[in-house]
Amino acid sequence: MANAASAIANKPAWVDLGTTDTAAASRFYSTLFGWDVQVNPDPQYGGYGRATLDGKDVAGIGPTMSPQQPVAWSVYIGTDDAEALGRKVEAAGGRVLMPAFDVGDQGRMAVFADPGGAAISAWQPTAMQGFETEGANAFSWAELNARNVGTSLPFYRDVFGWALHTSDSPDMPYTEFKIDGQSIAGATEMSPMAPGEMPNYWLVYFGAEDVDASTATAVKAGGKEMLAPMDFPGGRMSMIQDPQGAIFGLLRLADT
Repeated sequence: MANAASAIANKPAWVDLGTTDTAAASRFYSTLFGWDVQVNPDPQYGGYGRATLDGKDVAGIGPTMSPQQPVAWSVYIGTDDAEALGRKVEAAGGRVLMPAFDVGDQGRMAVFADPGGAAISAWQPTAMQGFETEGANAFSWAELNARNVGTSLPFYRDVFGWALHTSDSPDMPYTEFKIDGQSIAGATEMSPMAPGEMPNYWLVYFGAEDVDASTATAVKAGGKEMLAPMDFPGGRMSMIQDPQGAIFGLLRLADT
């Protein structure tokens, strides 16, 4: 499996939702995206469900691990050595929140925090490789939202080898993280309207062929519109809060 791990190394490889009501969350996302969510019956997986779209893995939905864990989507970066990655995280000023451990026979995972406190996870695959499809109704983009975001960027460069490409827009500078010239994720300053207690976080975007229609479907299914559909230089987007409180984005890129 080394080749498979190397293929996704240092790139977004998986996303999953930790939630207080997995059944309700599965119904919501199935309604919105057409996912088929199947819970693994093996007790060692703790009720974790794998979501597929047309038979291809797109995301996971599972219960929060503790009452203190916020309901949220998590981003996993691929690695071929989760332990070694943890050492790089600490050397770069981050913290290991959850040391690498086996997830059955599926792979190994770990959870880290960057110097600004944003959580980012790692996935070292064995049986489960990660995304099998991306785009419409599946993962589309991941974005770091942080206060004083510029202070967090060197961490991602040093740990994952990401090149930093920051736009020169004075109104809304935006940093794209790149590997071999390919944009794989982004980073932006957290909105000044965000509550003071909100920590820095990674936001997951799912692709939508029609952002307005998908936003309406999400609201009808019990979600809350946090940011109405709007155009931006790269396309059109909105932000939704699901019925249990997790926030995610809907995205259609201009060239798709």
